[in-house]
Amino acid sequence: MSVTSTATQASSPPVLRGRSPVAGLDRRSLGPLPVLAQSVSAVAPAAAMAATPALVTADAGTSALWSVALAALLALLVSVCVRTFSIRMAAPGALYSFTAKGLGPAAAFACGCALLIGYGVLAMGALTGAGLYAGQLFARLGMTAGPPELLVALVLLTVGILTAYFLVRGVRLSAGLALCLEAASIVLALAFFAVLLVRQGPHPDMRQLTPPDASPAALASVVAGALPAFGAFIGFESATVLGAEARRPFLVVGRAVRWTVVCSAGLYLLATYTQVLAAGSNGVLSPLGEFPDHHSAVRLPVLLDLGIAISFFACAVASGTALVRLLFSMGRERMTPRRLGRTHPTHGTPHIAVSFVLPILVLVPLGLLATGLEMSTVFTLLLSLCTYGFLTAYALVCVAAPVFLHRIGELTRAPVAAAAVCVPFLLLVLAAHARLNVSAGNALLPGLFTVLMGAGMVWFLLARRRDPERVGAIGVYDETSAQDVLHPVDSRRAR
Repeated sequence: MSVTSTATQASSPPVLRGRSPVAGLDRRSLGPLPVLAQSVSAVAPAAAMAATPALVTADAGTSALWSVALAALLALLVSVCVRTFSIRMAAPGALYSFTAKGLGPAAAFACGCALLIGYGVLAMGALTGAGLYAGQLFARLGMTAGPPELLVALVLLTVGILTAYFLVRGVRLSAGLALCLEAASIVLALAFFAVLLVRQGPHPDMRQLTPPDASPAALASVVAGALPAFGAFIGFESATVLGAEARRPFLVVGRAVRWTVVCSAGLYLLATYTQVLAAGSNGVLSPLGEFPDHHSAVRLPVLLDLGIAISFFACAVASGTALVRLLFSMGRERMTPRRLGRTHPTHGTPHIAVSFVLPILVLVPLGLLATGLEMSTVFTLLLSLCTYGFLTAYALVCVAAPVFLHRIGELTRAPVAAAAVCVPFLLLVLAAHARLNVSAGNALLPGLFTVLMGAGMVWFLLARRRDPERVGAIGVYDETSAQDVLHPVDSRRAR
């Protein structure tokens, strides 16, 4: 081929697709706030502020503040790796599609399976948490007529139906409501902390602010406390599933992910400091909603229960949003049934995926409760299981980031350094989480996660054997199409 012909080809305009691979979604319709609301709601800061300090303090003692800071640093480093992709591609499959561009189809599908477990079980846990705190609220108000199990089942069913409604109606409605509800819940929690701080006086607690000594035992306790602390950040990346629907995805998605981590870290540090300070010398903490009434001069526990229940509801909607968009991407790639890749003709949402997963998200917690397990036990088991999925997905995308940048000739030191720190620590946390569950008599959880991941990979191997070309196309993302150029307004509503 001559130099002239090569230059001619290099200067020719790229060939545009007729339609975007993710056509059907309400593309380029969301502003920055709904995108931010997606990540904030998935993290559920108000609920995490209530439960996390007690869990961290059980392992780290008065060094809990440093455990939260370590977990926040880890989450921030993971967000650096996620941003590597989010500023270059808009993919409803998010980390699943990102991993495909760095590590190929097999690792991507493993990431996708981990995320299906993570988002799915997180949604179940959020629905259960909403039922748990709603039941506690009704008990405080004396509304305990009838069997408590029936009340819990009705709350779960009601919250599940509301979640399905918002998922079908779309992010613009659900995200705005979720952000308002989450903000109100955070304000209630902050009001409670203000009361506690006023009661304790203006003197800083140097037990918490002094760095732990360099002894192996002290450092081990800080690292142990970082395990439940990091669990409070899971879901921070879920704004990435809205890349195709955001107006300026390469700008707003990365910002939403980063600021969710930063703001959540500030709230968790405040919550941990205040609750450890209020616990006094005995150092025994209870979840915030279980603080005795005498801790509050203005009798806030009823409002706190309401706020935490609302926070869990917002989390259920956000994690469900991420879950159905992941299934939508897999459906478009025909790695799952193609029907899951269809969208609602009016709302532009993956309504078939919603109708498929919502019954599962509601029936599994109800089934566990029907076996006689306490609701708090079901809640804890579900959150533990979802953590395995997120840790696995985060580790894979952190490995994929520098590999992807190397492939496109844009490798820099920051993603390499972030991956070098994140991946070993994430694997360490994953192993510690499994060991903790085994020692607590919950060996079923790591075993169940392994079985689910194994079943997913068997599905992948069968699909690759039947249609290698289809498997090789994993990782669809939004692309500018001829329809966008010719009909920029109508293309957003193209189904």
